[in-house]
Amino acid sequence: MNLKLWMPIPALAGLLAVAFFPRFSAQAGEVPSGAGYKVLAPIRHGNLTVFPVVAAVSHDTQEFLTLDEGVRSGDVVVTEYGNVQPLMRRRPGVIPHGGAQVNQLVLVNNSKRPLILLAGEIVTGGKQDRIIGKDRIVPAESDPIDLSVFCVEPGRWTETSAKFGSMGSNMAQPTVRAKAMGAKNQEEVWSAVRQQQADVASNLAVAAPAAVGGISGTTSYARVMGNEAVQKQVDAVAEPIERGYQSVIQQLRDHNAVGVVVAVNGEIVWADIFASTNLLQKYWPKLVRSYAAEAIVKKTDAGEVSVTAAQQFLDNLQGGREIVESEPGLYRHTEVTGDGFKVFQLTSLLPKTGFDVHLAKMAE
Repeated sequence: MNLKLWMPIPALAGLLAVAFFPRFSAQAGEVPSGAGYKVLAPIRHGNLTVFPVVAAVSHDTQEFLTLDEGVRSGDVVVTEYGNVQPLMRRRPGVIPHGGAQVNQLVLVNNSKRPLILLAGEIVTGGKQDRIIGKDRIVPAESDPIDLSVFCVEPGRWTETSAKFGSMGSNMAQPTVRAKAMGAKNQEEVWSAVRQQQADVASNLAVAAPAAVGGISGTTSYARVMGNEAVQKQVDAVAEPIERGYQSVIQQLRDHNAVGVVVAVNGEIVWADIFASTNLLQKYWPKLVRSYAAEAIVKKTDAGEVSVTAAQQFLDNLQGGREIVESEPGLYRHTEVTGDGFKVFQLTSLLPKTGFDVHLAKMAE
């Protein structure tokens, strides 16, 4: 197993507790800035490097529901735009009627808990598989909402089922997430999907030639990434990283392990930070596999990224341009454009919150 920790985890936890956390002066309820996050020694496997991140402040996120939890319980329903009528219940006419559309789905949260949606989460079914276009919060017991999405299956427009399911342990890899979140362009999303499919097929042709036929006849990103041979390759990279990070979380639970900075081939590509360890753990299995999916098709010999570089990447959250969208009393979504990067912050405005639920940063 090619798994490396720069320092034994127990020693790392002890050092962190003594040397780092006493320096924090943030009070409960304050939102940590970039300087409120500390990058730890990396976990490496092959060309994928993951830097655990701890925070000065943690928040109570127990009330939030994830998409996977909601779909699994049946409390969250996703369907095509044209099938909204049966879902209307409190305020008819909230969403205009019309036929199914590529970049729109309808979602209803029947749960008594607010729902978090992360950009890049995959929903399968309907006339095409889609990914969520941006982070957002859906209120408890919501009316149908117009969900902006991007298609990741350009070759199908035939309904397989009226409702959608989630991809469970799979999420769009960073290059595909980036096109949805940053470019916000369907053609660029399709281009990224096609490139990923071609890269996967090329990789399989070398590593598992007999498996290529299993993905050659589909345009579905979800089916390609769900292919058994592809999953084996992804898991071979993801599982050692996942186990290593779970150990870090267990050792550092009291020190607020909340996210990661990610590097592939010696270059930092992404960061995902959450409001709590609990929320991170819910998303970690699918996130680590999205990072691994990026790594398996981009194998090159490259240098190693330092902790200092990862810390600098995470500290630099200020840019020259901001776009803020808000649903009063529910959430605020802020997109920051800087020199060679974009930052996306989802801030909860629900009662007793006011903190960043999720922060994503991508290198450009």
